[in-house]
Amino acid sequence: MINSGLRISLLDRSRTRAGEAEPAALHGTVARAGQAERLGYDRFWVAEHHAVPGIAGSAPAVLLAAVAGATRTIRIGSAGVMLPHHQPLVVAEQFATLSAFAPGRVDLGLGRSPGFTAPVRRALRQTDRDFAADLRELRGYFDGTSEVGLHPRPDGPVPLYVLATGTGLRIAAELGLPVIVGGPLLGVGGDPAPGLEALAGYRRAFRPSPQQPQPWVAISLDVLVADTAAEAADLLLPEAWAMARSRTTGVFPPLEPVAAMRTATRTARQQQYLEQTMAAAVAGTPAQVEHMLAELFDRTGAAELVAAGSTFDRAALAASDAALAALFDRP
Repeated sequence: MINSGLRISLLDRSRTRAGEAEPAALHGTVARAGQAERLGYDRFWVAEHHAVPGIAGSAPAVLLAAVAGATRTIRIGSAGVMLPHHQPLVVAEQFATLSAFAPGRVDLGLGRSPGFTAPVRRALRQTDRDFAADLRELRGYFDGTSEVGLHPRPDGPVPLYVLATGTGLRIAAELGLPVIVGGPLLGVGGDPAPGLEALAGYRRAFRPSPQQPQPWVAISLDVLVADTAAEAADLLLPEAWAMARSRTTGVFPPLEPVAAMRTATRTARQQQYLEQTMAAAVAGTPAQVEHMLAELFDRTGAAELVAAGSTFDRAALAASDAALAALFDRP
């Protein structure tokens, strides 16, 4: 069992599936949140993507309202809202409203990723923004220090989190905010040294804040569990193939069945990207995944796992979620 003091959460991007109407992805997200609550997960996150064919999750605050209505105890949050796409006051009002319906359960994770393509960036009216200044402004609405009042006033705090890259880690340290890190910073399937140095820099530079007196790190990556390592590798294929397609064709497609993945024709470059995506995930039997996660927690000093895995087969994904939850010793 993994230490009971560590948190476990799910990140669901509302992935669409071939042959399925796109709204089904949103209903699947809400259903998965209910299962996560029953399984004892600490938190359930959703994300923001715009005009991506393979993702239906474009409006985190709206989707979280549905999640809030389908759950009672699990914390819910965004991982994240892309702040350059929004005015900070509007984000604060959305999450204050959400908190009114789920008091004490709402977390606001914030990132700064650009739109998926140039036309999307134009549609979002995206311009160069000062992410640190926007974070400060947003925090001012919640803590009551802004000259503009926030209504409704939340009954309790709405904690802020930063989805961090190298620059994001520096900004989070300056503002005294917790971070969620993933991808290359974790060094899974590659060299962990740069990520470890970046995390050490965040901890050294951290300035305590009323929300966060000490540095705090969550790690986010694809995690899938199955009875055998081969079955777990199969579960990874649909997402890995979608990533390979997006990096070679510019189109991020819906998830397809594993059987189609096995017979798909791939270029050498697509095969390379597919293997890279699979190497950066944690997948295997319960014992294998437990060992890999324990090593990651030990190496990064993280306090929470944000498991972001997805696959075409919803029943297989539900079984993976249950197997992952069973690895964490709940008090």
